Amino acid sequence: MTYDCVVVGGGPAGATAANDLAKEGRHVLLLDRAGRIKPCGGAIPPRLIRDFAIPEHLLVGRAVAARMIDPRDQRVDMLVDERRRTGFVGMVDRDSFDEWLRARAETSGAERRTGTFQRIERDADGAAIVVYTDRRGGAEQRVAARCVIGADGARSRVARAVLADADRMPCVYAYHEVIASPPESDPSFDRSRCDVFYQGALSPDFYAWVFPHGDTTSVGVGSAIKGFGLRDSITQLRAHEGLDGCATIRREGAPIPLKTLKRWDNGRDVIVTGDAAGAVAPASGEGIYYAMVAGREAASAVGAFLRSGNPKALRRARRAFMRAHGQVFWVLRIMQYFWYRNDRRRERFVTMCEDRDVQKLIWPAYMDKRLVYAQPAAYLRIFLKDMRHLLQTAGGSR
Repeated sequence: MTYDCVVVGGGPAGATAANDLAKEGRHVLLLDRAGRIKPCGGAIPPRLIRDFAIPEHLLVGRAVAARMIDPRDQRVDMLVDERRRTGFVGMVDRDSFDEWLRARAETSGAERRTGTFQRIERDADGAAIVVYTDRRGGAEQRVAARCVIGADGARSRVARAVLADADRMPCVYAYHEVIASPPESDPSFDRSRCDVFYQGALSPDFYAWVFPHGDTTSVGVGSAIKGFGLRDSITQLRAHEGLDGCATIRREGAPIPLKTLKRWDNGRDVIVTGDAAGAVAPASGEGIYYAMVAGREAASAVGAFLRSGNPKALRRARRAFMRAHGQVFWVLRIMQYFWYRNDRRRERFVTMCEDRDVQKLIWPAYMDKRLVYAQPAAYLRIFLKDMRHLLQTAGGSR
């Protein structure tokens, strides 16, 4: 039996790609490792909920505000919808969210198997043979495929097997602890607010977070610096926020890509997507929305390839993704490079977030993945304020 496509990896990118292809009537195999949950704050914007038809029962929380905390412990609150107070960011638990996406793909017609990808071989005609081991690590299994989608996360085995620069992808290593949330009656803990800590003591080059998920909460941190004590950082954060007495439910860690790969396909019959392709927003590390968009673009490109037989069709996925999001990624990469370098700069960054003009443009850009072009005066004011902060910060820090 030859599958039209074997999708390796059942996270948001892989499950979305498998679902889209199966809905087109393609013969799809979704191969996923069991028991792996990615460390993630779990925030999904309204655009994702709409575009990918996410049911309300998967939302374990609704965040109506974000709080930015600088190195001096100064705190800036940002309401999602200050005027109407009806907007929110959905919060999901990756354990149940990812499984629901996989189950939806199966309902659409994709076949599911549990196993660990090993390599891609070629038959006598040069067609791809996906080799994997089952959950017990037993004998190798082989399945033939007209096309392969690698959606197996950062440091992807599929990507490293077919793409020359995949093993050089820069990453932040993320670690979080999922804890029991304080009771709703606790006035010191707000279940409707996400806290983001820009403090060098917690992360010298990224940030830490406390994201409530209803009855549970994700307390996490990221850093690309080898040897930095991520667990010690979380211990420190939990103690500072009065969360050290909360029960720890599980601990998870994984790399998060910092830069998209220059090429997503091998020019033949393999394409990567999601974290495997580096489709993660710099500075914020936002990955769920971009993973699902990248998965959809990969499915579209594979569909065109299967119809035409032309491998050049696979290039469409990266082109479409970068056309929609490349400029934003470029700006965020510059922001991370400049503002995260030391605590003085982090203080300036959080101070900027207090500005109402900044907030009026940040939230629509995040919630709906679009820029608000109807406010040119606000852009001008922000530009002048940014220049002031940049000059003041650059003049006093290295």
